[in-house]
Amino acid sequence: MAGRDEEFTAYVTARTAWLRRVAYLLCQDWHRADDLVQSAITRLYVHWRRAAAADNVDGYARTVLVRVFLAEQRGGWWQRVRVVERTPDAVAEPMDHAGGVDLRTALAALPPRQRAAVVLRFYCDLSVEQCADVLGCSAGTVKSQTARGLDALRRVLEPEFAEGEKPV
Repeated sequence: MAGRDEEFTAYVTARTAWLRRVAYLLCQDWHRADDLVQSAITRLYVHWRRAAAADNVDGYARTVLVRVFLAEQRGGWWQRVRVVERTPDAVAEPMDHAGGVDLRTALAALPPRQRAAVVLRFYCDLSVEQCADVLGCSAGTVKSQTARGLDALRRVLEPEFAEGEKPV
């Protein structure tokens, strides 16, 4: 048991920053990312023997993290409760498309499954099949969610092409 705990602690110590970055890309909030990572680490600890025996421990941990994020999105509490550090003092100004839109802001606007597909495909550099395994869906669903997510990002990031013009 002590060797198991030491092995788990060493893994978590080495990979927490990476898990936190992936969680942030999924949820767009550092505090919520910390909560997601904590939940994922707790689940990982419970199943550490299975995770340690996996061919790819990072892949196992990433799968747990994404599934925690998606389960939270389905849970409903996130739609009712919005945690913010402080109340905004003024009304937000309209987006300035001429100045460009930050990729993270555009990513945050995507629905959770599209955001997860885009993050897994392009940030985590997973194949379609690996994404399908993590998301628990078919490869075709990963392709369609990724395509829809990329189209939405293009519309936000390249507004001149949103009116039907094709990029060259």
